[in-house]
Amino acid sequence: MHDIADAKFHNGDEEIGPSRAKDILKKHTVDLKSIEHVVNIIKHMSFKNSFEAITFDSPEMRVLQDADRLDAIGAIGIARTFSYGGYKGQPFMDPDITPIDHKSKESYKKSTAPTINHFYEKLLLLKEGMHTPTGIAMAQERHDYMVGFLGQFYKEWGARPDWA
Repeated sequence: MHDIADAKFHNGDEEIGPSRAKDILKKHTVDLKSIEHVVNIIKHMSFKNSFEAITFDSPEMRVLQDADRLDAIGAIGIARTFSYGGYKGQPFMDPDITPIDHKSKESYKKSTAPTINHFYEKLLLLKEGMHTPTGIAMAQERHDYMVGFLGQFYKEWGARPDWA
């Protein structure tokens, strides 16, 4: 349910997803304590929230974060990244635009950088934030695949930016 209404497809509205999830759970008569727990997970689990102080944590959120981050990396993660970049009208690459080391949620959310930059601004960082032993192992394999992909991309592009 954490992606039931992803903020990036709803003008950045970070409340719509938790609100929709809450409504669905109420409709199915889930107890209030469980509803609040699910809503808290949805509100706090996103990568963009990692730029802020941790105000909520749970074993369930850690498992969901691992699963969500695994979706973002590897072959399918690469496909999703380029699909979203195309949706946003971002170029594949511009060697003159250096990736940003985002220090805040707002900086990350406002990024309009080329798609390749997203690998350096988020995707290649995800394996370090995994929580479970299985997630850590799977992330390493997918991380290595992305590194190989980037090497091949630069080979076919005919150049590797100085910052890569």
